[in-house]
Amino acid sequence: MAGSAHGHTPAAWTGVIISFIGFCIAGVFMVAANVPGFWAGVGVILLGGVVGGAMKIAGLGMPKESQAVVDARESATAAAKARV
Repeated sequence: MAGSAHGHTPAAWTGVIISFIGFCIAGVFMVAANVPGFWAGVGVILLGGVVGGAMKIAGLGMPKESQAVVDARESATAAAKARV
């Protein structure tokens, strides 16, 4: 797993940071018993998902693997199993 860059993209970081801010907002307003503020925080959480998804579509997310990479991984796995 260390070899993959799972989640280490601008889209992922931006979505998580915005969602974290939304969780903080919702938490503060929950403690303060302010219902509209809580729902505003939930809206910011959802906004984080939308922004992260839009950035991924714009090309700032993890690129899809090519068929050559998939084939190479499968052949390496088969070769490793044959050695065992």
